[in-house]
Amino acid sequence: MDMEVCVNDDSAQLSRNAVLELIKQKDEIEANIRQLTSVLEQNKNVGMHGDLIDNQGFPRSDIDVYQVRHARHRIICLQNDHKALMQQIESGLHDVHAEIRRTNIERFTVAGENNFEATGEPFVRVNLVVPNSPAEHAGLQLEDLIVEFGTVNWRNFKDLQDVNKVVQASVNMPIHVKVRRQGTYVSLRLTPKTWSGRGLLGCNIVPVENVER
Repeated sequence: MDMEVCVNDDSAQLSRNAVLELIKQKDEIEANIRQLTSVLEQNKNVGMHGDLIDNQGFPRSDIDVYQVRHARHRIICLQNDHKALMQQIESGLHDVHAEIRRTNIERFTVAGENNFEATGEPFVRVNLVVPNSPAEHAGLQLEDLIVEFGTVNWRNFKDLQDVNKVVQASVNMPIHVKVRRQGTYVSLRLTPKTWSGRGLLGCNIVPVENVER
């Protein structure tokens, strides 16, 4: 079973390398299991549960009983090791992606208004973010105040259809989203796409009527 870990952010390199080392160990275990399985196949394809004694209760003479027993024992041990490794890999992949999301947010987060030529005014507010959705993966949070959503900003925003048009035109393509979060401006990349939940984003926004400036 092949696995590929694609990480473009250097800040996640350490976690990435740890996962790659685990995957290397997994591949070695799978290769050993295949080799031991071939031993069982060579012994009349006895498998993991075939009889090792004949009808008279003696060890079978047509197979290498010791070799089969050793192979079975090693396969069981390796399968247990493989299961434990897969759990570590799954956890490691989660850490890698979490680190990428964190550093992507930090990269574009600037206290106050530094490095923002025109911060603009928020025009919609996030009142729902579904777990494991594209919105959550992008770093969008509950109560974020959106200042820019692609080409939409407070100057040209009329209603939520303006945002919806940007979403529909950007399926599987990242949208630049700038939000105000507790006085800090954060720039995100949100990619609308089909996922396990409803819609393309997994979040809900409402127009901002009165926002404390």
